[in-house]
Amino acid sequence: MTTPRVHAQFDDATNTVSYVVWDPSTCRAAIIDPVLDYDHRSGRASHRGADTLLGVVDDHGLTVDWILETHAHADHLSAAPYLKEKTGAPIGIGERITEVQRTFAPVFGLEDVSGDGREFDRLFREGDLFPLGALQVEVLHTPGHTPACVSYRIGDAVFVGDTLFMPDYGTARADFPGGDARTLYRSIQKLLALPPQTTLYLCHDYKAPGRDHYAWETTVADERARNVHIGGGVDEDSFVAMREARDATLSAPALLLPSLQVNIRAGRLPAPDADGRRYLKIPVKL
Repeated sequence: MTTPRVHAQFDDATNTVSYVVWDPSTCRAAIIDPVLDYDHRSGRASHRGADTLLGVVDDHGLTVDWILETHAHADHLSAAPYLKEKTGAPIGIGERITEVQRTFAPVFGLEDVSGDGREFDRLFREGDLFPLGALQVEVLHTPGHTPACVSYRIGDAVFVGDTLFMPDYGTARADFPGGDARTLYRSIQKLLALPPQTTLYLCHDYKAPGRDHYAWETTVADERARNVHIGGGVDEDSFVAMREARDATLSAPALLLPSLQVNIRAGRLPAPDADGRRYLKIPVKL
């Protein structure tokens, strides 16, 4: 099985890893989970990180065929529209993004969100295959964190989004609307059934206690053996009990509210108001 070339870029502000992945024989590439630089305190956004990804594309003489999202992120805003503008590549995401749109558009009063996913160029379903140069991308539906989560298998590498973390950190939360710990367990088992040498590329890292560096690359074998939440053959009921108890203690992500209303639009910011400014909405519960 062919091994793709992978460049990982870590965003310190959101603990997110974005990837440029390419076929070394044809230099056809995909960008996965790109981050928009956004400072919530000032409302300022920039494309600094996205431009760095484009620099990698230029340095290696790549042609970007796809911009891929593993799900509608709740902890960072996506830079996908900017990268589409610069490269012409379509934006793809799991087809159940429609459920996420229908859940969250009413929360923010977003009348411009379709609910049918048309904001994205391609909606993927389980088992979909598409080329990346001489390589093939296989879509694995891996819900649980959100209904729309997908993983992308490219050669002997899989980009798993928020489904799994490093073995010493565990697994994703499953308490967002549409999330489900039992579903997450089954999605993880699908990933752990892949060949043991398969490389897993993660979307986040927060440095587990006792580890002084960030990490985002592991293997199926390591996750099977050492993952602190699911390794060593933890059964489904035990995992669900652990995950639900842990999730009950977690705070909402700092960028939850701005991220969701942007990312269900495929990363597009709200249209300018009459004064030419763009406004995000913050629902307030009293």
